[in-house]
Amino acid sequence: MKDNTPERIYSLQELKLYDGETRDTKLVTHNGIVYDVTNCPKWRLALHENLHYPGQDLTSELVDAPHHVEVFNYPCVKVAGKLSSSQ
Repeated sequence: MKDNTPERIYSLQELKLYDGETRDTKLVTHNGIVYDVTNCPKWRLALHENLHYPGQDLTSELVDAPHHVEVFNYPCVKVAGKLSSSQ
């Protein structure tokens, strides 16, 4: 996970708006951290590996992925904020 998490807080409902269609920005969250994946090649078509859409909480889904949390350290991934804990 990247350091220097911005203070921006997103609700789960708000996160769903950042799907690349409703809003141009594509966001996902994992373990309470919200990531901007807009510029990531594998998210360009908005459907990642035919499994995940932007605007989702991927916390429970990463367990089945062929990669681990290190993907959130890729240069194309930006930390956008945190997910509200009052969901």
